[in-house]
Amino acid sequence: MADRRVPDSKRGLFKVPFGRDLQEDELSSVDTKHKLITVGDVVSLTARRHGIVPDLSVYDGMTERREMTEFADLVASKGWKETVVENPAGMITEALSDAVRNALDGRHGLIRVEGEEDLAVIPCILLSPEGTNIIYGWPGKGMKLVTTDESIRKEAQLLIGMTEESE
Repeated sequence: MADRRVPDSKRGLFKVPFGRDLQEDELSSVDTKHKLITVGDVVSLTARRHGIVPDLSVYDGMTERREMTEFADLVASKGWKETVVENPAGMITEALSDAVRNALDGRHGLIRVEGEEDLAVIPCILLSPEGTNIIYGWPGKGMKLVTTDESIRKEAQLLIGMTEESE
């Protein structure tokens, strides 16, 4: 998939969340028999604090546009291997999609985004196996949980169809 940009006229459509609200005390009940993905620094850190090791965590070192180094510090202190990709705001780059695909194929389960990871949930939905649980941060609201299935993939595919190829 080539780099994709969200046109200004469609930005509002990308602000509608997938899935349902997830409270922190519900984390231990999330099905981990299937793949589990976390998107966002706070969500990834919170999952690990609850003893949950996702198959993939995507983070950018920021929370609500403010630096959030705690998860990045954890990654560095543990010496965990990560893939670093550039992904500017309002975009889904080919590099991000490729990194998600590679991680789900069993390679490097950590992706650090230089730029913004807000739209990473879309390639995660499109590229993960059926039944994958994706927990992601929703600014100002907390966590969301979406489980991949045919209808969720169709929603994500519709959004991708609204993006424009970027040069």
